[in-house]
Amino acid sequence: MEGPVPIQDTVASDTGPSNTIKLLHLLFLSTSWGMQVWVTFVAGFVMSRHLPRHTFGSIQRELFPYYFHISSTCAFLNLTLFALSHPSERLGEEHTAQIIIFFTCIAASVLNAQCFGQVTSDVVAELQLVESSQGLGQELGLAGSEPRRQLRASDPRYRQLARRFALHHALSSLCNLLCIACNGLSLQRLAAQLCAL
Repeated sequence: MEGPVPIQDTVASDTGPSNTIKLLHLLFLSTSWGMQVWVTFVAGFVMSRHLPRHTFGSIQRELFPYYFHISSTCAFLNLTLFALSHPSERLGEEHTAQIIIFFTCIAASVLNAQCFGQVTSDVVAELQLVESSQGLGQELGLAGSEPRRQLRASDPRYRQLARRFALHHALSSLCNLLCIACNGLSLQRLAAQLCAL
């Protein structure tokens, strides 16, 4: 009588990484991509339409450092697991391309965590102080855009802050979209290698 067939767990074979390494890689990649898609395309839009602007901004300022650091950590762990599972002497073009994708994701995540995201949050706090002094910020969504436009026209400091916010927010958004694209490409690569579901 034969017992159950042992499942490969933590020991990598000559043909590839162990199931544990594969699971961890998939867990970090899917967690990061899912979080990025949710924050970018769902949570942000819903909150911006249903919360007062300053409440929305305050929530974003609190959540984004966690978001950016989790993204950076997942990107780093994905690169580490991938590199450990693919020694340099066995790297082909596809593997090299994947490593470049992971490095790009790390660079964009770290830029957001250490630079663009932080500056954007700081400028939002300054904008909110100026707006509060003018009785602005409690309107929902875009409802208060005309009074802010008038404030930009009449207050040079506010206008400069608004421009600075627009620049850093755009750079932060670009880095975020780059991370989503990198993780999407990595998931597509993994899906192409599945032999079954």
